Amino acid sequence: MAKRPTTPPPVPAADAPRPARKSGRPTSAKPPRPRAAKAAAAEQPAPAAAPGPAPEPPQSTEPSPGPAFAFPGEEQRQMIETLSLNLAKAAMTAQSAIAEAALAQADRPAALSPDPFNVGPAMTQVMTGLASRPDKLFAAQADLFNRYMDLWASTTRRAAGEEVSAPPSKDKRFKDPAWSENPMFDVMRQSYLATADWMNGLVSSVEDIDPRTKRRAEFFTKLLTDAFSPSNFLASNPVALKALAETNGESLVKGMQNFAADMERGAGKLKISQADYGRFEVGVNVATAPGQVVWRDELFELIQFDPATDKQRATPLLIFPPWINKFYILDLQPENSMIRWLSSQGFTVFVCSWVNPDVDKAGYGFDDYLQKGIYRAVEKALEQSRADHINTVGYCIGGTLMGAALAHMAEHGDDRVTANTFFAAQHDFAEAGDLLLFTDDHWLNEIEQQMDAAGGVLPGAAMADTFNALRANDLIWSFFVSNYLMGKDPPAFDLLFWNADQTRMPKKLHMDYLRSMYGQNALSQGQFEIGGIHADLSKIRIPLYFQASREDHIAPMNSVYRSARAFRNADVTLTLAGSGHIAGVVNPPSAKKYQHWINPALPDTLGEWQAGAEEHPGSWWNHWAEWLHARSGDWIPARDPNKGPLPAIEPAPGSYVKVKS
Repeated sequence: MAKRPTTPPPVPAADAPRPARKSGRPTSAKPPRPRAAKAAAAEQPAPAAAPGPAPEPPQSTEPSPGPAFAFPGEEQRQMIETLSLNLAKAAMTAQSAIAEAALAQADRPAALSPDPFNVGPAMTQVMTGLASRPDKLFAAQADLFNRYMDLWASTTRRAAGEEVSAPPSKDKRFKDPAWSENPMFDVMRQSYLATADWMNGLVSSVEDIDPRTKRRAEFFTKLLTDAFSPSNFLASNPVALKALAETNGESLVKGMQNFAADMERGAGKLKISQADYGRFEVGVNVATAPGQVVWRDELFELIQFDPATDKQRATPLLIFPPWINKFYILDLQPENSMIRWLSSQGFTVFVCSWVNPDVDKAGYGFDDYLQKGIYRAVEKALEQSRADHINTVGYCIGGTLMGAALAHMAEHGDDRVTANTFFAAQHDFAEAGDLLLFTDDHWLNEIEQQMDAAGGVLPGAAMADTFNALRANDLIWSFFVSNYLMGKDPPAFDLLFWNADQTRMPKKLHMDYLRSMYGQNALSQGQFEIGGIHADLSKIRIPLYFQASREDHIAPMNSVYRSARAFRNADVTLTLAGSGHIAGVVNPPSAKKYQHWINPALPDTLGEWQAGAEEHPGSWWNHWAEWLHARSGDWIPARDPNKGPLPAIEPAPGSYVKVKS
């Protein structure tokens, strides 16, 4: 019997599954299926293919395992990897910036006080007042409960498919449609607004406590509720989350890079960028009105600007800006430059550009700014223009000093100033707004120690932080969201560039200002001592033009109105402009923005004045120019700053304005 020939085992295909590795665990694998039939079939020759249609494949009797798991495609996989890497990069950037900030702050002295604004005692009095009226507190809690119930009822109806229309929010933080289109974010938005409104209202309802204490509690409660807005957090901001998804996390990476850059710029303290500071340069694309520095001393540079007309008024105009800022707010761009506009109207324009004081000026006070500032600038402007009289302008704190200087001049029979204009200037501080909250004894002692630590000057950033806090949503949180959560570049905005270009202030001058004006309201009461006299505003009898702004949060319109009435023996004209402390002043007629109100009378209250005022569209500048022309003498040949008695030192805007704090 012949032996059956043997066939070597087939070689597995390259993509055939390999046998599983043995493990130490017992297995419950099924016994192998017999392979004899397969081997026999493999040995038989394949039958010849018969003509005709191909046979259908055999139908399986086993149940289908269902659709296989859908792995992400290559594009989605790359997106997920990019998002993960960007999130990690953003986290590392933020952690590195915070770590460097901690190191930068490690060698600095700790904060002078854990509660520099004395909020704790104010809130204690508020809570005591609420506790003394349990019925009122219970009613407030019931009100909040009802607000939540109304919100949940409308949310439930919306979830059931019912059309529920919520009133549109006027709050700029929630203007994006994503806040209302998505039910989850809509509930978050509405619950926040309800709670914040309730909390602020509860504090405002407290009775029988000191009004200034109550206002301090209200102010800082508003700061707190603003800070906890869901728009300020990435996880609860649908607009930021949308940007995160659309850019695969690049928006957050850019945001954290912006955050790190601001931490570095603030030397370990977050200094939020409000503008693209690299886009502007003083003397290059801001502060470009042509002119010459014709006088310079230790306190100011006197700039005379080039004429824009063949004829000019005989009486020149000298502007005293606030020393808390730089003068080029009046000369940002050619199209909104008040200085250029005044020159085009035929006025000889001088500006006092204050020095950015360092520690060597720590002992300078109001007497120095009166004698070495106001008097010397008037003297040099008259000498340069060969005039006998001059008109002046005082802006903000420069106007406060100018009011005291006019009283000093009246006391000594000095009539060189024939008319004066005040922009957003206060002299009666009884209703000076929220800045009064920063002038109680507790805070004044705190800020005095801060200036001592800085060598006798107030750092420019300190005042910037205070002004920003007055409008936190606009000047802090909007940039926090845009720069860091959205990863956007700060805008190229000339006004915000100027706003960040702060100056230092001498300790003596600033403390006198805060204590005498805000603390004691001494100027309006004839108790402010300057130049060896007590300034008496009632002795001023020259024409005065007051400009106030309806939405001014630094020099509130009611405070400016009270100040105008404090000059009770002067010929006072008051105009109320639309907008705020800056845009209300810097509003050229060509812009055709806002409006202004005029009333020749000056009744007891601002409300009475407004009731009788006539509204006019656009800028108030033309009305002021008419007033100024009537008090500026005859027309004479235009004055060239290069041909005056004082030699030109250097072109405008000079050197002092370029000194950084």
